[in-house]
Amino acid sequence: MTSGLRQGMLWLTVGGLALTAFGQNALQNTLMIAPVPADPLELVTGQVQAARTPASRAEALQLLARARSSYQLRNAQQAWDLKVRFTVDSHGETNYDGAWQMEDRYVPGQGLHWTAKSAGYAITGIFAPKAIYSEPTTAAIPLRLQEARSMLYNPLPSVDYAGSGSIRTFVASFHGSSVTCLLLAHSRNVQNPAVGRGWEENEECIDTQSGLLQIHSEAPGHYVVYDYSNAARLGDHLVPRSITVTEGGRAVSKIQVESLEGQASFEASLFVPTERMKAAQAPVMTSMKKITRIVTGNQGEGPATSAMTERTVCVFGMVNSAGQLVEAHSLQPSDSNSQAALKDARAIDFSAMTPAGAPPQQHFVFVIEKFISPE
Repeated sequence: MTSGLRQGMLWLTVGGLALTAFGQNALQNTLMIAPVPADPLELVTGQVQAARTPASRAEALQLLARARSSYQLRNAQQAWDLKVRFTVDSHGETNYDGAWQMEDRYVPGQGLHWTAKSAGYAITGIFAPKAIYSEPTTAAIPLRLQEARSMLYNPLPSVDYAGSGSIRTFVASFHGSSVTCLLLAHSRNVQNPAVGRGWEENEECIDTQSGLLQIHSEAPGHYVVYDYSNAARLGDHLVPRSITVTEGGRAVSKIQVESLEGQASFEASLFVPTERMKAAQAPVMTSMKKITRIVTGNQGEGPATSAMTERTVCVFGMVNSAGQLVEAHSLQPSDSNSQAALKDARAIDFSAMTPAGAPPQQHFVFVIEKFISPE
């Protein structure tokens, strides 16, 4: 994958701290399920409509495709220079808090040259037509840097991914405008609540008139807000002037587009990798992944009953090229199961996700930890 862009998502369901003798669907059909926590940016709060007919699914996918098209800057078929700055304030839960600067320079047929730096970290990379090179300060690309690139260039899941799973819709209001929120899940058979968002659903809220993405949320507790005031434009592509990432109701990253210059002119040498780049084994930024864990605690094996409750904590982190979860943190920090969720997620061996013989990779991961306990 190039420049931190995401082409789709991978879902896995694996066992938790204790093995269960029943499947996930059986659990959800029987248990009381705690709802997604309230948040000012959680717009889906009422009755949700399932898109089951070909016509309703096509309408939702058309809205998704329209929103995605605005971020496809390479489709403009012209050279451009994008300058960005962002500030990270994660209270130490992720690496390299503080001010960042980033610049991307693109020429059709030659590729993309990009740089990013903060206090203690710097990287220079080239995405050539047939190869990827980079020279980072450390082996891993920080979570907030990959997040900034993903949220700028391609925050939305692909239409192919969305079209293969469950699609639900909800009409809401955001900043005085009507938005349609698409709720997307990995399977058409996933069990979702009739009212409100399901824990495993992506939520994409898109302005009904402009077709522009307003709020993007890959998991409850993690929200990305797009502001198009004085937006930068490249042909038909409108780039938000600012992007704010919130977790647990608190802003953790504020991204500002300083300038977007079209028809820029660059030295050809920018797109020629150095010998150090060629020798480096820097990781490739790949697709976001979600994993569901079912944790039965001290209940052991046995049938689920209506006296049990399913409470969920989402853990967000980065899987490095060694298959380890780093920069992991809870998106529901006030939940009593938050620390147990973090401990379980950090113990997972993710190395099997990298195909044998593939170059080093790193990717976001959301671990959906479901805790089953008596009410």
